[in-house]
Amino acid sequence: MQPVHARHRHEQDRRDDPRAAADRRGRGRLGLLAGLILTLIAAQAGAETLRLATWNADLTRQGPGLLVQDLLTPGHEGIAAVVQVVQALDADLLLLTGMDFDTDQVALTALADRLAAAGIAYPYRFAQAPNAGLPTGLDLDRNGRRGDARDAMGYGRFQGQGGMALLSRLPLEPEAAQDFTAFLWADLPGALLPPDMTEAERGMQRLSSVNHWLVPLRLPSGRRLTVMGFAATPPVFDGPEDRNGRRNHDETAFWSRLLDGALPFAAPEAPFVLLGDANLDPVDGDGRPAALRALLADARLQDPAPRSALPRRDDGHKGDPALDTAVYPDGPGGLRVDYVLPSADLRVTGAGLLSAADGPLAGALARASRHLPVWVDIDLP
Repeated sequence: MQPVHARHRHEQDRRDDPRAAADRRGRGRLGLLAGLILTLIAAQAGAETLRLATWNADLTRQGPGLLVQDLLTPGHEGIAAVVQVVQALDADLLLLTGMDFDTDQVALTALADRLAAAGIAYPYRFAQAPNAGLPTGLDLDRNGRRGDARDAMGYGRFQGQGGMALLSRLPLEPEAAQDFTAFLWADLPGALLPPDMTEAERGMQRLSSVNHWLVPLRLPSGRRLTVMGFAATPPVFDGPEDRNGRRNHDETAFWSRLLDGALPFAAPEAPFVLLGDANLDPVDGDGRPAALRALLADARLQDPAPRSALPRRDDGHKGDPALDTAVYPDGPGGLRVDYVLPSADLRVTGAGLLSAADGPLAGALARASRHLPVWVDIDLP
């Protein structure tokens, strides 16, 4: 028998309508008995699939504790919108980027409680302290002051601002997780270090602006799916030294070096999935896209190229607007910056961007974030 988290694959394009997805699954509404009955039917009918997703949900605030306050406020519109979107997304594994971190994980627990109350239970969760907001004691932005948000190890007004978190229906194995967040930028082979980087900075500046993780997920078959998650700095908001552009490039290049066995860590074994917010489009916008293009073309990975069903256009852009995961109306327009890249051995059965032209979901998506959730369905290995 497959567990209730595994989903039956009716057809490859079945998941474009989130309302139909919610009706089909009915988790949290049909009850345990009905869920088991549906699982038995699905197990007899055909293959089971796993939905992998990432979303920058913009769950970051201007000060510590403010996110927890919002999460504990009944009727908070922004939080209600996030819950509605996650409910429609209906992912089995979800990496949330842009979420404030606190040491006791009060915010993550409060979010999980809100989701469970809406019928979306994620009993397994993982988060670690990000570099965002971590003080360095140095004047990294060269403005003559120390302690500013841009002087932190990763941009942040307070320690933990804009971290990330994993939510899962399947068991995670945190004791076997690898956290590369403390890895030094200067230790990356071929690092594009800023020309003005001092020796003091070389000796303490970490590569990750937020996090780089490797977390095993236990599958119903007993096998493990290695989840590789990250969130990179935007390649802008700096000077001619292009510190952020260089760092963004190298935060993505880290994964290629890891897969190559060029780092002092064991390369992950398949099956695995790389997902997160690269904060970079391979063809449009600012930045240094060489590392990202190399990753998208890597034969060890596959890019399902999730698309939105909504028509839109970006005059002057080279990329397909249907692939854009975020829209910056006062800046570069639409960009593809969020990715779910399964290993080449996995069978992808569907992929897309959660979007809606009108109705409650469209309103919730607009209120929650500039980013759209990205999802990919795979056959369970």
